[in-house]
Amino acid sequence: MKERIYQYLLITCGGFIQGMAMALFLFPHSIPSGGAAGLAVLLNHWFDLPLSFALWFVNFTLLVAAIFWLGNASTIGTMYSITITSISVHFFSLELFHHHTSIVVDLFIGSVILGIGVGILLRQQVSNGGMGVLALIIAKYRETAPGKPLLILNGSVFILTGSIIHWGIVLQAIISQSISTRMVDFIYKLNIMPVITMFFSVRKKQIK
Repeated sequence: MKERIYQYLLITCGGFIQGMAMALFLFPHSIPSGGAAGLAVLLNHWFDLPLSFALWFVNFTLLVAAIFWLGNASTIGTMYSITITSISVHFFSLELFHHHTSIVVDLFIGSVILGIGVGILLRQQVSNGGMGVLALIIAKYRETAPGKPLLILNGSVFILTGSIIHWGIVLQAIISQSISTRMVDFIYKLNIMPVITMFFSVRKKQIK
C-alpha cells in the first residue's frame, strides 16, 4: 500500500511538471509537446475531424495498446497522469503566470522541464500519453531507456506533419523533442538510491 501511494505521488509530481512545461513555455509559442498532437493535426487535415475528437481518438487507441501490452495498472496510471497534466496545464495557463521571454529561452527551458516530468512518469512504468505509450512498450520489451524510441516516434510524426502542412513550428517541436528526450533518458536511468542512503546516513549522524 505504501509503495502504491509513493508511486502515485511521483506520478502526480511528473504530471504536474509536464503540464507546467507545456503551459508556461511551449504552448504560448504553439510548439507541439508530442506526436499525438501531430497525428491529431493530420487527421484533421485529411478527414476534417475536429481536433478535440482527433486527439481523443489517437490517445484512446494508444491506451488500448497500453492495456494489451502493459496491463491495467499501467493504463490506469497513464489515465491519472493525463488528468494531472491537464489540470496543471489549466492552472499554469492562468494570466497570473503569463510571461514574455524569448522563444529560444522558452524552448530550451520548457524542453528540459518537460523531459524531467516525462522521465519521472516513465520511471513508474506509466506513460505520459500519446507516443509515450509506444515508447514505454518498446523500452519494456527491448530493455532500453524510452527516450530514444520516443524521439524517433515523435520526430517521425513531426516530419510527416511538417512535409504536409507547415515546417516552422514542426522544426521547433523536433528541437524540443531532441532536448526533452535526453532529459527523459537521464531521469529514467538516474539511480537515486545512493542519494537517499546518504541523506538518511547524515540524518542519523545529526541525531546522534
